[in-house]
Amino acid sequence: MKVLLIKMSSMGDIIHTLPALTDAGKAIKNISFDWVVEENFQEIPTWHPLVKNVIPIALRRWRKNIFSKKTFSEIKKFKNKLRENQYDLIIDAQGLLKSAIITRFAKGNRAGLNYQSAWEPLASLVYHHKYSVDEHQHAIVRVRKLISQTLHYQMPNTIPDYGLSIPKTNQEPYLVFLHGTTWNTKHWPESYWAALAHLAVSHKMKIKLPWGNQNEKLRAERIASASSHVEVMPSLQLKEMAQVLANAQAVISVDTGLGHLAAALNVPTIALHGPTDPELTGILGARQKNLKVNFPCSPCLARECHYQAGKMHEITPPCFTTLSPELVWAELNNLLTKEV
Repeated sequence: MKVLLIKMSSMGDIIHTLPALTDAGKAIKNISFDWVVEENFQEIPTWHPLVKNVIPIALRRWRKNIFSKKTFSEIKKFKNKLRENQYDLIIDAQGLLKSAIITRFAKGNRAGLNYQSAWEPLASLVYHHKYSVDEHQHAIVRVRKLISQTLHYQMPNTIPDYGLSIPKTNQEPYLVFLHGTTWNTKHWPESYWAALAHLAVSHKMKIKLPWGNQNEKLRAERIASASSHVEVMPSLQLKEMAQVLANAQAVISVDTGLGHLAAALNVPTIALHGPTDPELTGILGARQKNLKVNFPCSPCLARECHYQAGKMHEITPPCFTTLSPELVWAELNNLLTKEV
């Protein structure tokens, strides 16, 4: 059975989709998937053994030069690529108008969320087969339920199996601090990272600090300057970053795609949640722990903090005062102790 899957972005959403493919592979013999995904994330689906072809799309880049000849040429090539195969089923796992429209470029019956369940309800008008999935549950469960319904098998009640295999090497143990994220409100305070690094180093642990842009690099350098045995990583490609995570003793992460990747690689991971709700988008797995702030306005789901408290809080956003470095350190030790 040959299935075309539409799930384009973001990194976390792509990783959330992987366990559904593993479920399908266990339920249906000889099933394989082609996957339409944003070009920046096209490497991730290739790590799952059931993904045979990745079809990159460049919507983010095309929007910036929508009327250029190069954009028109790339869109034409993309459409032609989609129409090379007759699919047994086309699944839109995103539930947006843009993803629903893309299903029409391919050949095969189209399936997706119904009007009540889709993030953008009008997307459901495009599908031949429509399914209901409760929105008040974790994103991983949502996509597992959707794909199990479209392919007519019972979703297993199991811990998510992401199906990833990244080679591990024998290295001296180290921790990875994933301090970078796109929302200002998701940032755990820099002073807290420095304090956590000091605690780890005082217990003879080494730390690696990756970064994705110049601001993150400068933050990593400031955190590293507070303690010895803290390494600021060089600029890394996604596969190189995956190898760093796969070989880590543990990962501490803000709510970001790389944190979900660490969970998918079955690395002991602690995720720090301020404005977001781990019940819906937290990391899931056998060796993961979500820490949620205890604050009146959380989860606010806001990219900018609007909490009005005058000067009573020196920490920004103030909700993170309830997730101190000492608390995170204690939870990390609990997590690592369970692995022994």
